[in-house]
Amino acid sequence: MSVTSTNFKLPPLESGDRLTRQEFERRYQTIPQIKKAELIEGVVYLASPVRAKSHARPHAKIMTWLGTYCVATSGVDLQDNATVRLDADNEPQPDALLRLEPEVGGNSRISDDDYVEGAPELIAEIAASSASYDLKDKLNASRRNGVQEYIVWQSYENRLDWFKLEEGRYILLEPDAGGVIRSTVFPGLWLAVPALREGNLAVVLAVLQQGLQTAEHQAFVERLKGRV
Repeated sequence: MSVTSTNFKLPPLESGDRLTRQEFERRYQTIPQIKKAELIEGVVYLASPVRAKSHARPHAKIMTWLGTYCVATSGVDLQDNATVRLDADNEPQPDALLRLEPEVGGNSRISDDDYVEGAPELIAEIAASSASYDLKDKLNASRRNGVQEYIVWQSYENRLDWFKLEEGRYILLEPDAGGVIRSTVFPGLWLAVPALREGNLAVVLAVLQQGLQTAEHQAFVERLKGRV
């Protein structure tokens, strides 16, 4: 007996499922109680409940830092937990991303059905530890698809790695003598890594303000305005 469209029920979405991106989206959209699911290299990952100290708190600090930059940099788009269609096998939902619109040279776009398609210029993830898939398959998918900068804050080790895409490989950006890392894609996006790790958001934002006052940042803002 054939199954008709009136009584066919989609299987649930479960971690470890191997699905096409189309099937992943179809199942995800029918289960509103699932708040975060990702397809990485064709495999489904469902997020665990969010812990306060190891995820929610560092996530809030990263969003405050990036949000302050976005406010001061017209033409840059900040998104929180947005679904990103990277390629046929990868649809991550990064903790945070910064992107440029195509008209100002960006590599991603907002689709007609309101998803990010293509590679954002910067992705930031909060990972529990170095064993997380954020530092393995998800990182490799981002690298292969041309995400220019990829940040991972490992909350248990309290370690932050900032990768830059160079000739198809991710290399680590090293902090200067003062512990500051400077974005090569977003001029003025400066991060005081020791202060962030210590939870000193006031210093993080003060150092960011120094970056926002540089001639490089002002030139970047004017360049974006000129392209719009």
